[in-house]
Amino acid sequence: MSKQDRSASLGADIDVMPAVMLAVVIIVSLIIVAHLAIMMWLGFTSGTPGDPKLIYTVQNFITVFSDVRTYSVLLDTVGFSLVSLLVALVFGLPAAWLVERTDLRAKTLLFTSMAIGLLIPGFAAAMGWLFMLHPRIGLLNQFLMHAFHLAKAPLNILSVVGMGWVQGLNLVPLAFIMTAAVFRAMDPSLEEAARMHGGSPWMVLCRVTLPLASPGVLAASIYIFMIGFAAFDVPAIIGWGERLFTFSTYLYLLLNPQDVLPRYGLAAALGTIVMAIAALASWWYARMQNQSRRFAVVTGRGYRPKLIRLGRHQIVAWCFLGTYFTLGIILPIALLVWASLLPFFQMPSRAALQAVSLSQYLTLPWDLALGAMWHTILLALLVPSLTVVVSVAFSWIVLRSRIPWRAGFDFVAFLPHAVPGIIFAVGALLITLYVIQGALPIYGTIWILLVVFSIARLSYGTRMTNSGLIQIHNELEESALTSGASSSTAFRRIVVPLLAPTLLYAWLWIALLVFRELTLAVILTTSGNITLPVVVWSLWLGGGLGQSSALATVTLILMAPVIALYWLLARRQGLIAT
Repeated sequence: MSKQDRSASLGADIDVMPAVMLAVVIIVSLIIVAHLAIMMWLGFTSGTPGDPKLIYTVQNFITVFSDVRTYSVLLDTVGFSLVSLLVALVFGLPAAWLVERTDLRAKTLLFTSMAIGLLIPGFAAAMGWLFMLHPRIGLLNQFLMHAFHLAKAPLNILSVVGMGWVQGLNLVPLAFIMTAAVFRAMDPSLEEAARMHGGSPWMVLCRVTLPLASPGVLAASIYIFMIGFAAFDVPAIIGWGERLFTFSTYLYLLLNPQDVLPRYGLAAALGTIVMAIAALASWWYARMQNQSRRFAVVTGRGYRPKLIRLGRHQIVAWCFLGTYFTLGIILPIALLVWASLLPFFQMPSRAALQAVSLSQYLTLPWDLALGAMWHTILLALLVPSLTVVVSVAFSWIVLRSRIPWRAGFDFVAFLPHAVPGIIFAVGALLITLYVIQGALPIYGTIWILLVVFSIARLSYGTRMTNSGLIQIHNELEESALTSGASSSTAFRRIVVPLLAPTLLYAWLWIALLVFRELTLAVILTTSGNITLPVVVWSLWLGGGLGQSSALATVTLILMAPVIALYWLLARRQGLIAT
């Protein structure tokens, strides 16, 4: 091939990759916006989508705002989210301070345990806590009633506070990770000055450290509150039987009523209201993030703040941390496994030990479970792969291209976090049933789950790829282009190898999240694409406590090898402290 032919080929290649990247980003952005747009559109309609008699009206919003139950649900949702946030901060904030500001021993163990805790499915933890604090069968309630001769159970998990307690324990690792980053990035010079002027560690903590960290902690609090507001699994497991609804479970009820047809218009109107709330929370979160940067470290990169010596308080610190790990991880999982080994749930005793068997595992509806297992594993392979590829395209366009409106793509990529995931699930349901069903019949197939799961994880994927790509200076690519390489060659041989650890880390994390995903799946699954969490949920609703516990345990076992691989990679890349 002549030099002119090679040059022409290279020139064509240079044009192709940016065009492909931009096409991917535009198509995915349109899909994301379409999911939200159809919710807003449907909120202003009356009738069945696709029906010629469909009319435009504001009646759905009038009905929603005039229904007392709407305010009750929103009030319970806010209460649930606030309790979740409080519990998460009570355990997560001190743990983060101990890691970043003291000489606490075994920090690797702490980071590892927190990472594992973040991956425990919410429905599994909720089931474990029901076995502990249910008014009728809860082990702790039974013990207290027998020990103190009480007429009724003293503790009740079937409440807004009870649900918030469980959700908060699930969110402690997230609170820990986010606030640890705040303490790590905070300028330590003011703390050092306070100590030099005779301030005690407690005074420095209260008057300097916490005020400096407050913008970052508030940003983390808004983020955690948003997750609690959109949570489905814990309220579904604990509150459904008591008709105690939060936003996500109430929206599911509107779409799956037992006595009337699905009320799509009311669901869309309620979803539109929540989208407005989510937009306000996202704006507040972004503002708090910007304020927290004022307290970033300004000294040399190798500078480390002076660590507080805990001395004999090491034992107190680890007792506090051990309390969380016992309540948040060990106890609910142990009770889940215990319930899966018994014919009916009962207090530990000699008779109970004699009744232990694998009968709940052997009598599972294995035809359904194996099909669901195959769907879950297939999604755990495809979803992270598609998400990572699309995330790279978004990051490359946002950070490497010169398109004037590229920042808008980054905003669109963040929408799946800002807007509750169940909104996207409902949007996908309506689009596939009433818009594209004739041309692209994917409802009830694995492909609709692939699309929606990937959209839901795009915000996380782009945050990871943005961070990784920022650290790769564009001079490396420019040097390759100057040397005659095409844009695709420079990307394949320079960017991808340097970005590979970040991509693999993100891939494993997203794969693990697929195993625990219930919120999106419960809206979109049918018998043809059902997943393991939905089977667990169905068995639980049907009263099969032992079988649902057994299948939840199987799910945890399937996740174990991926968790181990994730931990090894994260530790090797320095993403888990040593």
